Amino acid sequence: MITITGQLKSDIDRLWEEFWTGGITNPLTVIEQISFLMFVRMLDSNETRNEKIQQRTGKPFRPIFGPGEQRLRWSSFKQLNAEEMLRVVRDEVFPFLKKAVGGGEILGNGNQSANVNLMADAMLLIQKPSLLVSAVNKIDNLPLSEGDTKGNLYEYLLSKLTTAGINGQFRTPRHIIELMVRMIDPRPGETVCDPACGTAGFLVESAKYLVEQYTSPEGVFEDDEGIKHYSGDLLGPQGALGLNEMFYGFDFDVTMLRIATMNLMLHGVEQPRIRYQDTLSNSFPERAPSLAANHFDVILANPPFTGSLDEKDVAPSLTGKVKTRKTELLFLTLILRMLKQGGRSATIVPDGVLFGSSKAHLALRRTLVEENQLEAIISLPSGVFKPYAGVSTAIVVFTKGGRTEDVFFYDVQADGYSLDDKRIELDRSKHENDNLKDVLARWKNRDEERERKRTDQSFLVPKADIEANGFDLSINRYKEIVYEQVEIDPPQKILSDLKAIEAEIQQEMAELEVMLR
Repeated sequence: MITITGQLKSDIDRLWEEFWTGGITNPLTVIEQISFLMFVRMLDSNETRNEKIQQRTGKPFRPIFGPGEQRLRWSSFKQLNAEEMLRVVRDEVFPFLKKAVGGGEILGNGNQSANVNLMADAMLLIQKPSLLVSAVNKIDNLPLSEGDTKGNLYEYLLSKLTTAGINGQFRTPRHIIELMVRMIDPRPGETVCDPACGTAGFLVESAKYLVEQYTSPEGVFEDDEGIKHYSGDLLGPQGALGLNEMFYGFDFDVTMLRIATMNLMLHGVEQPRIRYQDTLSNSFPERAPSLAANHFDVILANPPFTGSLDEKDVAPSLTGKVKTRKTELLFLTLILRMLKQGGRSATIVPDGVLFGSSKAHLALRRTLVEENQLEAIISLPSGVFKPYAGVSTAIVVFTKGGRTEDVFFYDVQADGYSLDDKRIELDRSKHENDNLKDVLARWKNRDEERERKRTDQSFLVPKADIEANGFDLSINRYKEIVYEQVEIDPPQKILSDLKAIEAEIQQEMAELEVMLR
């Protein structure tokens, strides 16, 4: 994970300030406009990369820019003068974006979600030619091809909002997403969903994971900058194009959905199924009944923990299972409904879900344990989501249906970064600084966990023990702490020792007094 520091941080800060001085003062609007321009640049970069791969391998690809659209490429219009650049970007590039990213596709068996063309009302809000030139020049210098810099740039831009969104949404750290994706291990052809997708971090990481896992040694391409690219040649007959059928994301924040759409397209998912939809709402099963229940193989999510909730609009199929206003409980119930039998999920929840004493909390935990296969509780340290929130959380891993036998518990004490608001990267090669690799290693070999004691950092808990503890899933309920016995001298000896020390001090003071005469 590349941290936004130094010159890169300064460049983003200056760009942000220029938008504000240029009259664009809404933080979300600034983020959206910067994202649009980053996206246009990356479209051109991806096109150039694919052209080079075609020249090298002879393998055809589907171009983004047609023969008459070459002037709309970043590398072309960035060379124009200010007035002409503004005209081309405003009047030609943005209309092109609506065509390239929109499309109004039908989702699953003829069920269409609302506002399918997320770019329908996208527009360039920059009115000053000088601001556009400055923004283009600064974005042109950003290292967008280096690892996960795009995601980190989004995270840094979002951090300028100071707090989480009004509905409790914030970006999940990339290394936590990576752990969850690797634990779930999505496979080619499976449907993967995030019902509260935000910037689509889980879907992007799943796409990257699949392409990397299903690429032969011959399918790895290293570009002129030494960065590896993966062809996904082992994904099946359609190759990476098959990813278009796999990923679904829903949210009701249009700005985040646009960023999610752009993010997925830049990671090889050419037709992202990202749609405007409150998945807790009554309208979801009405608009897309085939997606709202028993549809998905994998669901990865960090749903909002707090936020406004229109109780009258919540689907009865959810409140009928758990009578609650708490979104975290409703989302878990929703995920169980959306998964097909045998479908898998890794979902982040606040710790209260694990031990809350309300009837709704208990009913949900009982459902997870008795009617499904609860597989793991990964306890995360409370600083993981700073600076957005300091709430303690856990990853709940489960399979719909099946039978719970033993539940894998792991107490993550360090995630590789400082647990304060600064979140400075530590030496992640040391276990005491980063437990996440160990989580994955023990998860993959969890049969060996039977030999571990509950004094260890991870262990298995049988279903019977969970039932006996009222379905409490807090790791502290089961973890045993060994206290080291400390022997203390009897009070008489301590008093005697103090007197001896005092006598020694008095003698040394007397000798010092003699020396000073």
